[in-house]
Amino acid sequence: MANTRILWADDEIELLRPHIMFLEQKGYEVETANNGSDAVEMVRDGHFDIVFLDEQMPGISGVEALEKIKAEFPNLPVVMITKSEEERIMEDAIGSNIADYLIKPVNPNQILLSLKRNLENKKLVDEKSTSKYQQEFRKIGMDLNNNLDYNEWVGVYKNLTRWELELQKSTDEGIKEVLFMQKNEANNQFSRYVEKHYCDWVSGKGVNKPTMSHTVMRDKVFNRLDSSDKPLFFILIDNLRYDQWKAIQPLIESYFRVADDDIYYSILPTTTQYARNSIFAGLMPLEIRRHYPKYWTDEEDEGTKNQFEGELLGEQLRRYGKNIKYSYNKVLNLAAGRKLFEQMNNLMQNKLNVIVYNFVDMLSHARTEMEIIRELADDEVAYRSLMLSWFEHSSLFDMMKFIANKGCDAVVTTDHGSVWVKNPVKILGDKAVNTNLRYKYGKSLNYNAKEVFEVKDPEKIFLPRINVSTSYVFARANDFFAYPNNYNYYVNYYRNTFQHGGISMNEMMIPVIHLKAK
Repeated sequence: MANTRILWADDEIELLRPHIMFLEQKGYEVETANNGSDAVEMVRDGHFDIVFLDEQMPGISGVEALEKIKAEFPNLPVVMITKSEEERIMEDAIGSNIADYLIKPVNPNQILLSLKRNLENKKLVDEKSTSKYQQEFRKIGMDLNNNLDYNEWVGVYKNLTRWELELQKSTDEGIKEVLFMQKNEANNQFSRYVEKHYCDWVSGKGVNKPTMSHTVMRDKVFNRLDSSDKPLFFILIDNLRYDQWKAIQPLIESYFRVADDDIYYSILPTTTQYARNSIFAGLMPLEIRRHYPKYWTDEEDEGTKNQFEGELLGEQLRRYGKNIKYSYNKVLNLAAGRKLFEQMNNLMQNKLNVIVYNFVDMLSHARTEMEIIRELADDEVAYRSLMLSWFEHSSLFDMMKFIANKGCDAVVTTDHGSVWVKNPVKILGDKAVNTNLRYKYGKSLNYNAKEVFEVKDPEKIFLPRINVSTSYVFARANDFFAYPNNYNYYVNYYRNTFQHGGISMNEMMIPVIHLKAK
């Protein structure tokens, strides 16, 4: 690798001249030192890309030199070379964040491999990832042309998400653009698939239907209540997408084993009012309104639309004969999160503990309204990163550590996801039309029927009909609704924001994860 500077410190450096010549022939520039003190001074005085340190040298040892170098240059890769295979020495070196560990005698190819691992790793990973996705691109394309069922769509979505995460740090903008276009095509086809089958899913026709909002408690939670004598925790993180789950999974896996990494389908509209009430009631919105009118608030009514989730959960438990002690806890701000964490011991007497955590939904809305949050999360990668940073330092993560420490299982899920909107779709309506950008309902909507999924009889998909002429329309893929008045301002303001309510893979196919404490 041209212009790469290596410092090699060894008290027998002269014996290593053949190795050094080999590296110089490969285009590396090699400086040498025969003791640890000189190595530390040389690192301070000049720029090096990597350091090779002999573990045993006169004066300060290699481990001591490593500590001094890392204290001042924490990101400089250091490779430890030693004659000893003592576990203690290995642990000391590894604990000091070495980049690699080699046992003498080393051969030139070992050194070269270590250099490539540490200095060319990103480039090699980029090239390998790009090559693998190019091979996978055709397979995904062929899958999209098949008559996929809901399970196969989950497979496609997981596959696309995996590549999205794998290629997010790639410097190859071209391959990322190809992936973006393929995901858009998948979203368009997924929208058509949902429109074709959604009515049958929610009406119960046919047997080939996915777990959805109104059946997720029955399918994924109630069947696990009797598997342990310890409490089960059901954690719902509002607006958590599957890619965001995959981003926080490595943190969680330090404390839990992922027993089941699954996806279920949110109902329409993919919003908190509809989907989350449906989860806790175990019923579709129209059924909630009919059977428990005191627990349902229509959109045009004043007041919070999700204030009776705990009561609806109690009704569902009773319907399924679950005569158990349970708790329902909602966290809407930082203070509430800290307070609940302090009270976690009190929850251990319950068989089921539900925790609803609202941060991600607030982040999504704040990103639309606040310029600084837009800048911090200006694309999908940054949005995931911001969510990961929040989770790592959140009271929710502290709660999950507590749950793992108590040896309890947890089910982590959400009510809906969100989609990065790009394409405006014109719609007209009166003053009573709701404000959501991904779905509209009302009695006098005007739109191009080819551009939306329209439902003229809401009761067919178990949504409330406010009056006889109420209809619903849903935006597809990356579309969002815009009014003709002040059209350009409206479009520029909301384009490239994260919205939910309509039909897309990110909104509808959402994680439901079973965790077992390690």
